[in-house]
Amino acid sequence: MNHRKIAATRRPTFWPACAVLFFVLGGIFPAMEARAQQQAQTGPETALSDALAAACKQDAATFSNALTAENATAYRALPGPQRTAMMKRFVLLDDAGRALLSTSTTGHIIVRCESPGIATEMRFGETRLRENLAFVPIEIPIPGLPSRAITFGLVREGGNWRLLSVGLILLDVPAMARQWAQADMDAQEDNAIANLRTVATALEAYRRAYGQLPDRLSRMGPAQPNGISPDAAGLLDADLAAGSRDGYTLAYRVVPAGGNLTDEEASKAATFVLTSSPNEYGKTGVRSFFLDSTGILRGDDKKGGLALSTDPTMGTP
Repeated sequence: MNHRKIAATRRPTFWPACAVLFFVLGGIFPAMEARAQQQAQTGPETALSDALAAACKQDAATFSNALTAENATAYRALPGPQRTAMMKRFVLLDDAGRALLSTSTTGHIIVRCESPGIATEMRFGETRLRENLAFVPIEIPIPGLPSRAITFGLVREGGNWRLLSVGLILLDVPAMARQWAQADMDAQEDNAIANLRTVATALEAYRRAYGQLPDRLSRMGPAQPNGISPDAAGLLDADLAAGSRDGYTLAYRVVPAGGNLTDEEASKAATFVLTSSPNEYGKTGVRSFFLDSTGILRGDDKKGGLALSTDPTMGTP
């Protein structure tokens, strides 16, 4: 009797618990099934359209999710301007825009990217699947010119489709980052040379205007509201007058003329030396440069140090 009573008292607590369990599982299994169906429906076309939409909006965080794991890591490590430049190449627009998705009469995706004053349209073609690879052809109409055709390659990674190639070029962000870094350094070195020549021209203009070379570059900086003067000659912008621009530091000194000369003759005969060195060796530049009154440019890899009058010449004055 006691056992039956115990069993009778326990039965009501068992069945409600089972009911709760079945209720919970009844909610979980459909949700899991729905997610699985959604993942199964997310094909390479959707992955590519998401990537292009992110590039249109210049949304670097979302765009990185469209890349393979290695490329995503390298992409996130790029400087901001390089991340943006890469997205610009995908949609052929300079400014961030609004992405509009639609479907063509043949049932293929169309991604339209609208930015101020201009828009591009990317029309998807028939996707070709090869096991874990997918190739999506895209046509980009260009007003007044033949349409541009390109094929994007995608690879299945971790159950998701990721960008693999653009046309025949494998999307290798680590290698691209190295190339861009080198291109940036080359451009900064070219700018450093141009800046040296700009300062040299300004120095001679200052001498013609005031009869002598300035004792420091700052005297050639922007003019004051009341006009130009020997202390603010308006021959250089603020950065060059401060001796720093484009990742390089400029140094300047006057070389006095020798011999028995009058002050006027000495001022006219004085020469100058300009040097330019990278602020961060190996990052903002590699070579250092030397330019003097002769107009002969010299330069070499000085490991970040100053270039000298004995360094190799570079081109003609």
